[in-house]
Amino acid sequence: MAEQPDGLITIQDFVRWGASRFNAAGLYFGHGTDNAVDEAAHLVLGTLSLDPGLPAGFRDCRLTPSERVQVCDILERRVVERLPAAYLTGRTWFAGLEMIVTPDVLVPRSPIAELVEAGFEPWIDGEIVGRVLDLCCGSGCIGVAAAVHLPDVDVDLVDISTEALDVARRNVARHGVEDRVRVFASDLFASVPTDRYDVIVSNPPYVSRSELDALPLEYRNEPELGLLGGEDGLDLVVRILADAASHLTDEGILIVEVGTAAPELERRLPGVPFTWIEFERGGEGVFLLTREQLDRHQLELLEEATTR
Repeated sequence: MAEQPDGLITIQDFVRWGASRFNAAGLYFGHGTDNAVDEAAHLVLGTLSLDPGLPAGFRDCRLTPSERVQVCDILERRVVERLPAAYLTGRTWFAGLEMIVTPDVLVPRSPIAELVEAGFEPWIDGEIVGRVLDLCCGSGCIGVAAAVHLPDVDVDLVDISTEALDVARRNVARHGVEDRVRVFASDLFASVPTDRYDVIVSNPPYVSRSELDALPLEYRNEPELGLLGGEDGLDLVVRILADAASHLTDEGILIVEVGTAAPELERRLPGVPFTWIEFERGGEGVFLLTREQLDRHQLELLEEATTR
């Protein structure tokens, strides 16, 4: 049990104290927040079962003695264990929706959320989107959010990790979309249903070995299976590129996040016309290809995948 400092009474008191502790300890932020104050607020409010949009006036509310103990403990765990805040509270937000999170999955933070909220427009006519595949789904955040934001769309969630799929199922149930979302264990497309999809979206492992070894401890406390994409980060990405066309409808699109591996991907596939999506709320390293583009460059993509 963490020692409770004297004089801390209100929600805001604990947010301020937590932020000071975090800055003094040199914590790294990047799992939904980018500064100590927001990180402390996430943990304090989460511990008190309050939403992040709590009206400012409630920040002056006093904590009960037992709440003070709980809040101090979770703030101290963040300092000592270097766990992402979402693992400590068991929840985070993606595309405006609360998602369940455990250490078996990466903490949702993809800029693809912006595309989901827009129904994947203007990149595809929302009227023709009937099926979506979330490949390497992890917590299922992308696919579940797509099912919520596009209430007429059917979604398949696919991951190789059975532990991750357990979390994905919880998020499916959390948002009441069981009637339109299926969950499959599969090594990429190996066991994916024969259906063709209008949108295949993927945030696969794309971190290189050298990059992974240099990451702050907060990232290295996430599952390596969800981060490491081989020596240059592209092992899974090139496999997705080689096989995606056969799972897309004629007007379908492939959207893949590759983050910092983007320059290496362009170097290895200089003839492929990647469209790099720009995001209003920040984020980069997400490309889009159409079914027609994938077909046109199929030989190049297959050759790259088979030389790995």
